[in-house]
Amino acid sequence: MEVEALLEKLLARTGLREPHVAMLRRLEPLMSPLAPEVALAFYDYLGRDPEMHQILWGTPGRVERLYRTFAAWYRDIFSGNYDTAYAKRRFRIGLVHAHVGVRPEHVLPAAGIVQELTLEHLRQALRGSEVFLAIESFEKIMAVEMALMEESYLWALVEGLKHTQEVREAARLGARILLEAP
Repeated sequence: MEVEALLEKLLARTGLREPHVAMLRRLEPLMSPLAPEVALAFYDYLGRDPEMHQILWGTPGRVERLYRTFAAWYRDIFSGNYDTAYAKRRFRIGLVHAHVGVRPEHVLPAAGIVQELTLEHLRQALRGSEVFLAIESFEKIMAVEMALMEESYLWALVEGLKHTQEVREAARLGARILLEAP
């Protein structure tokens, strides 16, 4: 399955429709300033795990770069542009995660921090029925986000298992192969 077809399936499965996309676009000015705070909480959470701490802080400058890329990722959630280029960017993020040894068991619980902070901000900033559509829209796009990243990890694992039976090494190797593919 190609990334474009996967995105179409995920959009259909989550029910992300034009009213949700329009709401996410309207939320962008409200949510973008929150990106650094969410990034800090996300990496603080991940850094408590010894394995993730080594991955994040084991390479000088890595976590500082990740704060910036996370903030860009977070802002992009509210762009309203959920097309093939968007799906490929998200898929690549998942492959890079797999390549450096980050597994879904790390990212998915940490995504809960993103959801918690975002939903709290939405509840405080919005009033009336608008809050319900905002929360629903955010939850739908987060489901797409997490599914794209998890699926990319699975693709890396499948590719890597063609070359080795050691699962962690297979995901890393498969991700490298897929990242290097034209």
